[in-house]
Amino acid sequence: MSPGTDARSGQPVQIQTSPLTGVSYTWRALRHHNFRLFFFGQSTSLIGTWMTRLATAWLVYRLTHSALLLGVVSFSGQIVSFLLGPFAAVWVERLERRRLLVATQAAAALQSLALAALTLAHVITLGEIIALMMFQGLINAFDMPGRQSFLVQMVEDRGDLANAIAINSSMVNGARLIGPAIGGLIIAGFGEGWCFLVDGVSYFAVIVSLLAMRLPKLSGRGQPGRSLVEELREGWDYVRGFRPIRTVLLILALTCLMGWPYSVLLPVFAGQVLHGGAHTLGWLTAASGVGAFSSALALAMRKSIAGLTRTLLAAIALLGVGLILFGLSHVLWLSLALMVMVGFGLIQAAAVCNTIIQSLVPDDKRARVMGYYTMAFFGAAPFGSLMAGALAQHIGAPHTVMLTGTFCLAGAGWFAVQLPKIRPAMRAAYREKELASQRASEALSRSAAGTTPSGAALSARRISTSR
Repeated sequence: MSPGTDARSGQPVQIQTSPLTGVSYTWRALRHHNFRLFFFGQSTSLIGTWMTRLATAWLVYRLTHSALLLGVVSFSGQIVSFLLGPFAAVWVERLERRRLLVATQAAAALQSLALAALTLAHVITLGEIIALMMFQGLINAFDMPGRQSFLVQMVEDRGDLANAIAINSSMVNGARLIGPAIGGLIIAGFGEGWCFLVDGVSYFAVIVSLLAMRLPKLSGRGQPGRSLVEELREGWDYVRGFRPIRTVLLILALTCLMGWPYSVLLPVFAGQVLHGGAHTLGWLTAASGVGAFSSALALAMRKSIAGLTRTLLAAIALLGVGLILFGLSHVLWLSLALMVMVGFGLIQAAAVCNTIIQSLVPDDKRARVMGYYTMAFFGAAPFGSLMAGALAQHIGAPHTVMLTGTFCLAGAGWFAVQLPKIRPAMRAAYREKELASQRASEALSRSAAGTTPSGAALSARRISTSR
């Protein structure tokens, strides 16, 4: 057993150790039993998820040969998450997280299996793809804030929370590296339907890992007697009124609006710019995954959250430069190298935003604030995808990507101006959370010793008198 600080109460806890306790500092959050289960289950499922993303994009492009419709399909799935994100997050506050995640994973499995059945039967249409993408968007509206706020329950020691977020990002982007490479080979050999089938089956790995966790019985955190609208307003007032959270969410939204849509246009680059096929798309996506995975590992190796705002600024600038150069490239090896750069910058920015928000937000507002994170992450992207698809129809995919990269650089400039204004508020918030944790630890220590503050003072006076 090893000591730590409980992520919910701020009190010291004893953490169950395992053979992984001696793991390197980079992977320290894996010493927590529940997070370790989640890591292995989710890693399996995410490989299937990235296979499905690749297969969906290629299927739409094969059926339509339209950059605009690629944007429309992406928009249809993500707009639902954008519209429902804050409302879903309030419900997440009221629900038991594990049950919620089991339900969302089961629903996602059904969505992928439906895609597989229709595609393998050779009867799938664009309308059915859009409808199933909208259903996935509905699932994500609940799953994202639920999963992000569930990290606190899986990681007992608050000191390991930032590392858990980085490992979670490594998990997503490691799968982003493996999934598209496998998916490209499967599509080339057997067709898109088999990617959907593998994805549908892979969700059961997450469900099994969730059911195997040993968690304290916690009820939803919704406040009795308060309406959904009141809780929604409280979350909005907090996000709007606390400048660091507001600024980070705004730069995340801009980054996703302008930085993410390149992925929607990758089938166009693979087919028209680089004159390849599904395997070329797989390599481009995998190269982006290499950069993203490297980015997540770099975050996991950090020993503190100090300097994260500077890291965020550099990541957004790197993303902008990478997109501009990618738009200029017509050579496969150079495009692959630039995809590594773009993937690194994009995921570094998104993961750092997540870490900053999770380290600042109070536990009683965590799911609601992560709902706005979902809104920025999944919400800005659909508008960017729709915009990128429409622009690519008129000015071409390369010029579209160069334009979005320019906006990312402008966003980095805006964030640089905001940094001196948000740092004092961030320091004050961190000091307040540290003091609250210390007070909780002292209270628990006194309780364990069988004394209260007044009792301890009385004992001290008696000792003094006896002397």
